[in-house]
Parts: sequence; structure tokens; C-alpha cells
Amino acid sequence: MTARAGLNGQAPRCEHVDVLQAVEHGLPECKECLAGDQTWTRLLVCLTCGWVACSDDSSGGHAKAHYRETDHPVVAVLEPHSTWRWCYVHRRTV
Repeated sequence: MTARAGLNGQAPRCEHVDVLQAVEHGLPECKECLAGDQTWTRLLVCLTCGWVACSDDSSGGHAKAHYRETDHPVVAVLEPHSTWRWCYVHRRTV
């Protein structure tokens, strides 16, 4: 497979973004944190299945754990009007 170049010499485009479909996300809470009486800093939503979990900078890091369990590569921050997305495979924003 050939990587397609990004704009103006940026890193190659993440092919994981190309296969994402619209998903409905769960409640705005990290179920694992709630079960373990932990708090979170930010919530991320899996763009493959809609699972909501805490970010890596939270004490649980449950979004990354979800990636490790499922290989679902891309998450987005669960904040209104945000366009931030992260690919765990490429370890960068996409």
C-alpha cells in the first residue's frame, strides 16, 4: 500500500480516517472510571464503535485500553465543536 502525501509536506494521510463511518456515541462518562471511583480529565469517543472512555491524561487511560483490546484506531475528543482526532496506530492527530 502506498501512503498518500498530506498537504504541504505534512505526514502521509492516515488511512484509518478514510474508513470511518458515522457512529452514535454512548453517554458522556467513562464507565470504567465510575466503576473504580476514579475521575477523568477528558472524554474520548471511539470513532469505530462509539465507546466513550477517559483520555490518556486521565488516571485510568481507558480510551487507550479500549484501543488495545479492540484495535479501533481513531478517537475524537467528546467536546462540542471540536475537530481533534487521534490515531493510536500512527500516534498522532489526524
